[in-house]
Amino acid sequence: MKQVPPTIGKERRFSDFVVYVDESGDHGMANIDPHYPVFVLAFCIFYKGHYLSSVVPALQQLKFDYFGHDLVILHEHEIRKEKGDFRLFKNRADKQAFMGRLSTLIDNSNFILASCVIEKNRLSSRDEQDNPYHLALRHCLETLFDFVKEKKQEDLVTHVIVEKRGAKEDDELELEFRRICDGDNKYQRDLPFSIRMAAKASNSAGLQLADLVARPIGRHVLNPEQPNQAFDVLRRKFYCEGGRQAVGNGYDQWGLKHFP
Repeated sequence: MKQVPPTIGKERRFSDFVVYVDESGDHGMANIDPHYPVFVLAFCIFYKGHYLSSVVPALQQLKFDYFGHDLVILHEHEIRKEKGDFRLFKNRADKQAFMGRLSTLIDNSNFILASCVIEKNRLSSRDEQDNPYHLALRHCLETLFDFVKEKKQEDLVTHVIVEKRGAKEDDELELEFRRICDGDNKYQRDLPFSIRMAAKASNSAGLQLADLVARPIGRHVLNPEQPNQAFDVLRRKFYCEGGRQAVGNGYDQWGLKHFP
């Protein structure tokens, strides 16, 4: 039976898309890490139909194949450092096989990337007064609006899912999110987005994939000449100037914004 989108009366409420968000790096300005002086925010925009039918089952299957259950939560840091559940690798070849499987999964997952990288060590004294997370959030929400407008869904609600970090941080983020969506953006109009906070233990497939993409984006901006296999997979996913026909090109300062 064909599912009918939720409605209010006879009008449709929600867009066809859902967004999962994660970050990489510290958004604080007090002590900047000289080895990773950036803050990265990544929006992974999924078409709900594809997410339900392909992305979630593929991620669950990978977990069952490698761990025997689906309770493992994929974290880029733990995988890279081989901590917790990711101490399962017997040797380098074993880890490379797992990473290859993960890369294929990400490559096959048709999501759109909207990301912003704040190069904290290059901010001017005036810009340093701004919260890097808030700066990145504004850029990403504006790009997300460009996307939903292109899809003619700017009058429908799109949910943006963010991982909880702590009561104080979550309250500040929600306040900033609502401020931007209430008109403090380059369009000076209301943006049709609703924020939802999810606990780390929620085991959301979308949040886990967002976690895996943020750091490779930061590494690319810091050193674009350095080989970066993970970023090469992501390159074709950025929202770009030429639309679907130009994937992999024209995304710089479009789907991948870096500031200043």
